Amino acid sequence: MRLGFFIREAFTSISRNAVPSFAALASVLVTLLVLGVFIPIVQATTGAANDVRGQVIVNVYMKSDATAADAQRVRGQLTELDGVKSVQYVSKDTAYAQERRKNPAAYDLLGSNPLPDTLRVTPTNPDNALALVSAIEPQTPGGGRTTIDPSIDSVGSSKDNTDKILTATRVVKLTTGLLAALLIVASVLLISNTIRLSVFSRRREIQVMKLVGATDGFIRWPFVLEAVILGALGALLAILLLGVMKVALVDPLVNDFALLSAPSTIGFGVLVAVLLGAGIAVSALGSAISMRRFLQV
Repeated sequence: MRLGFFIREAFTSISRNAVPSFAALASVLVTLLVLGVFIPIVQATTGAANDVRGQVIVNVYMKSDATAADAQRVRGQLTELDGVKSVQYVSKDTAYAQERRKNPAAYDLLGSNPLPDTLRVTPTNPDNALALVSAIEPQTPGGGRTTIDPSIDSVGSSKDNTDKILTATRVVKLTTGLLAALLIVASVLLISNTIRLSVFSRRREIQVMKLVGATDGFIRWPFVLEAVILGALGALLAILLLGVMKVALVDPLVNDFALLSAPSTIGFGVLVAVLLGAGIAVSALGSAISMRRFLQV
């Protein structure tokens, strides 16, 4: 039997059963529309959280009488520590110039440069920032703190801020991941159940075809192709609406909101392919699974 015959049968079945077909199409449309909006939001939010986590650094402040050779020696020691991604040296003059540009009036009143030479240590994993501080400032037997080099004056741990940043970003990533998983599961169940109801409404037709000698494949393929067509149509309508929303709402705001232009956000072309594939695959799978019980006559 040729594929054209099954396709014609699928379209005939759609027109003959307009209400269940429309319900399946609407289910795919709404589900993929929500999914298409939610995927970029999850990616942008997670990317922003990762950017914030990437700003967690450990500042190692040198003593006022430390020389360039001392800074170079300390930099080498810091580089050898476990969990260190990079070490950047910022001289007191460079730091003064940077801060003066931010607040020229306040720094003009100082007269002299109060800032020390600084080594900015970026950890390989932001979660290990506080452990890295402990490695640079190990505890003495008496319970106090020392440093790994006598030229180091102090270590800017910003423990409270670091804890807040890591906790907040961890909650954001966990929440968005959980919501994404729940939405995907809900989408699969919603589409599958809608297709299942559509097949259930025609159970007598299936049973009659089975009783007169039709093979399982002959019965199944028109229904599977019908589900594929409805899934593709629902996905295309969802993609069309998302495209209109992107052009009319998102694109004009990209320059004003950095979150919208996050480089980690999925491209629209890739999103189209994902939604189209998801609509077709889930609809076809839901139809095939739903028909199994009705083919057992």
